[in-house]
Amino acid sequence: MIEVIWGSAKEKPISSRALAEELSATLAGDGYLYLGYPIIGSPTGPMKLDALLVSPTFGLVAFDLVEGTELGAFSARQDDIASMLEVRLKPYAGLKAGRKLKFDINVVTYAPAKAHLPDAEPPYFVANQTNVGATVQGFHWNAEADVFQNLLAAVQVVTSIRAGKQKREPKKADSRGAKLKRVEDSIANLDQHQSQAVIETVEGVQRIRGLAGSGKTIVLALKVAYLHSQNPSWRIAVTFNTRSLKEQFRRLINNFTIEQTGAEPDWEYIDIINAWGGPGDRERDGVYHKFCRLNEIPFFDFGAAKRKFGEGKEFAGACSEALSATKQTAALYDLMLIDEAQDLPIEFLRLCYQSLSPPGRLVYAYDELQSLTGASVPPAEELFGNGSDGMPLVRLNQEEGGPRQDIILEKCYRNSRPLLATAHALGFGIYRDRGLVQIFDQDTLWTDVGYVVEEGELAGGQQVTLARTPDTSPEFLEDHSSLDDLIQFHKFEGSVDQTAWLVQAIQADIREQELRPEDIVVINPNPLTTQKEVGPARQQLFAIDINSELAGVSTSADIFSKAGCVTFTGIFRAKGNEAGMIYIMNAHDCASGWDKTATALNRNRLFTAITRSKAWVRILGIGPGMDLLMQEWSTLKQNKYKLHFLYPTDEQKKLLRVINKEMQGKGRGRRKTVRAQRDQLLQAVEKGEVDVDQLILDLKNIKLNSGKK
Repeated sequence: MIEVIWGSAKEKPISSRALAEELSATLAGDGYLYLGYPIIGSPTGPMKLDALLVSPTFGLVAFDLVEGTELGAFSARQDDIASMLEVRLKPYAGLKAGRKLKFDINVVTYAPAKAHLPDAEPPYFVANQTNVGATVQGFHWNAEADVFQNLLAAVQVVTSIRAGKQKREPKKADSRGAKLKRVEDSIANLDQHQSQAVIETVEGVQRIRGLAGSGKTIVLALKVAYLHSQNPSWRIAVTFNTRSLKEQFRRLINNFTIEQTGAEPDWEYIDIINAWGGPGDRERDGVYHKFCRLNEIPFFDFGAAKRKFGEGKEFAGACSEALSATKQTAALYDLMLIDEAQDLPIEFLRLCYQSLSPPGRLVYAYDELQSLTGASVPPAEELFGNGSDGMPLVRLNQEEGGPRQDIILEKCYRNSRPLLATAHALGFGIYRDRGLVQIFDQDTLWTDVGYVVEEGELAGGQQVTLARTPDTSPEFLEDHSSLDDLIQFHKFEGSVDQTAWLVQAIQADIREQELRPEDIVVINPNPLTTQKEVGPARQQLFAIDINSELAGVSTSADIFSKAGCVTFTGIFRAKGNEAGMIYIMNAHDCASGWDKTATALNRNRLFTAITRSKAWVRILGIGPGMDLLMQEWSTLKQNKYKLHFLYPTDEQKKLLRVINKEMQGKGRGRRKTVRAQRDQLLQAVEKGEVDVDQLILDLKNIKLNSGKK
């Protein structure tokens, strides 16, 4: 089938939708139809294609869309489109033989409202709604299958977005440095699903959910670059909870805009801005501070907010007060993107929404399992409040034939299957003697985030076994090392022994295993003790000529790591960042809390720490709490890194921390159920439990019988 990726096509909305509907209905082959994408740099500035079909059946077909009936100089426009595409694609070695591309570039002018078409000879094609399907069916892919995959990657234009900042030159073929280089090379491309999340554009609110390592931060950064290229006069803001993400966002937006358009972004129209902020220069400014300044209302700094609203309620109280004091808010931005929404108060998200010009374009991304505050992100209908009519200001409607308002990224491109299963098993308490500590509100979210039901069912009171597949946890993330090397737990008698082992292991990583110091991050889960706990290890490393930094303390608040230095950090500053080797100190602090809510919060810290790793994790701890974690991990290993547990009933869920709560209409719930059933059917086919030929015959009979009614 033809999958439509709904980019920004507001200049030609009627012809764009008509093309999508017609090709989806008439073309029998596979492929991707991009609307309002890609953007190609040219001597006269960025040039946006109206639509582009990339298909292993029909090849590469660009569309010149006409909204009315006047075709104008369509042949000249087609020449320009073909020339620009050729210039864009020829730098990719895998797409050309000698000086020529290995495939044809076809261009069609599509005018759905024009009844009578002029005569046109190849290579010029003109179509309307009556013949556009037949016109495209006359084209054929005329190169090898691997060339098509290279073409798809080139169209996505994200060929090196995830690669390491510095070139690696390991001398040992089997060192960890060499393995990390191979991993980084393999994850340098976004997958197709992530690419769609970047391009699909909503005139309103869009939500992006996904696992740690699924690329939420990268998707947001690339979405900024794409929409800035499309709408250079839009005022765009990117905000977040972790200040060390600022430089990462700046680098990603800059690199992708250059790769997309050939020019740097205009930073006068893009703010990578703190959530809170304060007086000073642009770097110190924040969304809340800017809101107060432009709406001429009192601003609370942290101290003043703590005195008035109480500990733990500082930012929520300040934002709530600002909203109450503002009758008609000034529009700060045309588009806002919020990362780490699970760690920001609801009142701040509402303030962001109220700060937008119509139609309120806001994209927010989160993963509640990484919540470090214990807060839960409510459904969008609750999150943004109600209007004067008492109805929700925002509803996430997922209509067929349009851009997705709710996107779930199911594939993990950072953590291997064993690491992610370990993080989930410990985070949920899957193998905990005293039972689960938290659970998804919607049962189908397990399959949405990339698990398959291997045995049993996702139903209350039923045993279920969940596993990750190569589709959602690529095998190259774990094939580079043995299971015993990917993840290790180590228990010590005391902190002195823990520190001594840590220092020795880091020394071996750098001097024997060819990891760079900046490939190594040491995380202490308890933010209140981090500076004290990491001090001895940093001193001992300095004594053997290995430099280190304590993120946000010995570095700027906006800098997470420095070249040539091992990074020590608390869990809050670790969020949004990643490294090849992760050491987690004092993991025993995460084993339990005074109640299930506190236990869930502590375990989220451990989940977040583990999922910072691109390759290896070492979990260190002391005492009985460490024994509990190691016992749970041992059971997980015995179950081959699969999650096997008794699924809680609705009554049992009330005793747990429930995450990702959602208001759902029957239509959306039905679609999720059908998707889960489809995935289970595909698994049954792979296992040989269902005869494919008989299934095809049954489907044909259903179609024939339905046609007779």
